[in-house]
Amino acid sequence: MKEIIAVIRSNQWQKTKAKLLEEGFNAFTVHRVYGRGRQKGLQYLSQSKEVIAGICFLPKRMVTLFVPEEDVERAVGVLIEINKTGEIGDGKIFISPLENVERVRTGEKGQEVLI
Repeated sequence: MKEIIAVIRSNQWQKTKAKLLEEGFNAFTVHRVYGRGRQKGLQYLSQSKEVIAGICFLPKRMVTLFVPEEDVERAVGVLIEINKTGEIGDGKIFISPLENVERVRTGEKGQEVLI
């Protein structure tokens, strides 16, 4: 099992959600977040930015999916397909091992909880 965290442009969220659902990834969590990359010289032209201690942060969406090992490549492919523009700020995808998962309501454990 793996945890996939994608930080994407806010304006790409609706397309990303639609494609994830279309591809059968119907369980995910999304958060509104602010962040910035390490790029140099990026002009912050957006009016919807957050300035904290003199540093500009841009609005993003953080999408988290928990998937069986065999679905990781497909899920990441969907995220890249929808969010890749080739421009600075397209986002990042982080993949981490998921040791265990347990359903609170029933006590079920392991990969079956994800299916």
